Amino acid sequence: MSSSVADDKPGKVVVSGSMCFDLIMKYDGLYQEHFLPEHLDNINLSFLVNNARKERGGCSGNIGYSMALLGEHPRLVASVGPDFESYGAFLRQIGVDTDYIKVFADEMTATCTISSDRANRQITFVCTAAMSRARELDLRRAFTEHTRYVMISPDDPLAMNQNCEAARQCKIPFIYDPSFQVIAFDGEQLLRDASGAYMLLVNDYEFELFLKKTGLDLDGLRRHVNTVVVTCGEKGSIVHTQQETLQIAPIRVAQVAEPTGAGDAFRGGLLFGLVKGCDVRESAQIGSVCGAYAVECVGTQNYHYTPEEFCQRYKEHFEKDISRLFA
Repeated sequence: MSSSVADDKPGKVVVSGSMCFDLIMKYDGLYQEHFLPEHLDNINLSFLVNNARKERGGCSGNIGYSMALLGEHPRLVASVGPDFESYGAFLRQIGVDTDYIKVFADEMTATCTISSDRANRQITFVCTAAMSRARELDLRRAFTEHTRYVMISPDDPLAMNQNCEAARQCKIPFIYDPSFQVIAFDGEQLLRDASGAYMLLVNDYEFELFLKKTGLDLDGLRRHVNTVVVTCGEKGSIVHTQQETLQIAPIRVAQVAEPTGAGDAFRGGLLFGLVKGCDVRESAQIGSVCGAYAVECVGTQNYHYTPEEFCQRYKEHFEKDISRLFA
């Protein structure tokens, strides 16, 4: 079985979003045990962790890595600093198109400090640095006549607004993935960015916040977005199309080593399925398998598999052969 892509064209899939280094830590306790509701106005806490790891990360980088493992060659659009050189070389080596990642010499690449507790609840701090310059990029320059999908993932807020508008103007199906940036926008801006999207992609908490901020219910949201995909962690995911709601079963995992990056891995698999012509159910199932590999490994770009291993795992859970996608 080959992982090559027979119909590969430059810029077939464009992914915009953050590019950063992750400082990943694990707290052995539970955060919730230390937050006192009556004293949140005077919070002052420190959590001791035993180790920390610096890893390649960022939404566009993680999504690109996930797609590359499946044999795709996504084109990434992001802003970075000169410290990105080795990271960029790694991405190019695995087949990711980095030609539209711009280096700003006077900035450092963004850094995320991520700490997970024993229940895999996370607290994340983001030093934006070069990411704040993403608003200076023109997403339209990355599009070609072969571009079939664009993923607009978390980034500088203004850049995300501009990228949604660029995709609409160019009439390219776009997947709006505000993720953790849901908190950065008011309801009016969220709805403006999402309107006309081929797909809205969020986790269950972000979905509820999205609805609360926009004042919409699911039926109201369906009038603005073709498909809504909601990831639910260990519970799998839910796909709301215009006609029906699909429950995507979770994948059994050997162990949860680190949840960071599982959502981005899911997104890479989902995009891979869509560009291969799969329906949204099968695409989300592919995404679920990708996410399972990610949570079994510490770091967002340290999991590996062969096409044969991936197809076998998919078949074990969904009782279907997808080897045709790797032919």
